[in-house]
Amino acid sequence: MKGKAVWIIGIVAAVLLIGTMAVAKQEYPSKPFEFIAPAGPGGGWDTTIRMVARVLQEEKLVPVPMPVVNKPGGGGGVALAYLQQRKGDPYTVAVYSPPLLLINLTGQTKLSFKDTTPIAMLISDYGAFAVPKNSPYKTINDVMNALKKDPKSVKIGGLSSPGSMDHVQFLIAAKAAGVKDLAQIPYIAFQEGQHLAALLGGHIDLLSTGLAEVQGPMLSGDIRVLALSRPEPYADGPFKEVPTLRQAGINAEFINWRGLFGPPEMPDYAVKYLEEKLAQMEKTKLWDEVCRTNGWDKSFMPSSDFKTFLAKTNDEYKEVLKAIGFYKGE
Repeated sequence: MKGKAVWIIGIVAAVLLIGTMAVAKQEYPSKPFEFIAPAGPGGGWDTTIRMVARVLQEEKLVPVPMPVVNKPGGGGGVALAYLQQRKGDPYTVAVYSPPLLLINLTGQTKLSFKDTTPIAMLISDYGAFAVPKNSPYKTINDVMNALKKDPKSVKIGGLSSPGSMDHVQFLIAAKAAGVKDLAQIPYIAFQEGQHLAALLGGHIDLLSTGLAEVQGPMLSGDIRVLALSRPEPYADGPFKEVPTLRQAGINAEFINWRGLFGPPEMPDYAVKYLEEKLAQMEKTKLWDEVCRTNGWDKSFMPSSDFKTFLAKTNDEYKEVLKAIGFYKGE
């Protein structure tokens, strides 16, 4: 009799749990999301997730608030660790790009993209290589020629940590240009937004970063962008006059994909809901305008395809890092 009672209690508990999950799914979303930018204000991650929140709200696709919280540090590692604390939460969403893979491959964290729930890929952005307006380097090849003579002669700066995106995208370009001793090239990371002050103040010679970080100072004339890592040049927009690496004779590119991720074990209903809303957002005129303004290419990819893409890209990054001596895997 006692065993039967326990069995009945177990059945009742299971039914209540299923009922609670069904109610949660039906009422989702019923409270504000927490949108996370894994870096400080003003950068590519921050701009991307704020624009996503803006379009979702202005187009009335999501009925609840989506405040953005900045969690900088560790090239995205601080926010990645925070996601682990939010395991299973359907209301926590972060934006990521190549550093999500790179900080794991370079040994900065044991966490990887496998410790997240990929929701959807949204855009492709690209790297930019900028110098102050009074720099002696007039072209990207001037920089590469100086490095060929002395790899320590040009100080490179970026927002990501050593061995992560801003660093690697420049090293890929330098390697393709024929620069040797890549590990000797000085690289200084700026996590809190001092990158432009460092560039304009002469503390670094070249800034390797994303388009969002250089567009404003480029348009104001404070800096010159020597090259982009985009495969093809822009036909219009603010960067249409800036050559690609390939146009400069350097056979290299670096695509800065960006997408949204939930914490590990994010419920399927939440992933499906957000995936559908982001697919709808991707078709709006407002999102077209946002992408055009920021120089982004629309690259929407649903969750299942995004997971496959991440696994393939992770392997590609691993090979690149091995070639330049930055891979710290086993």
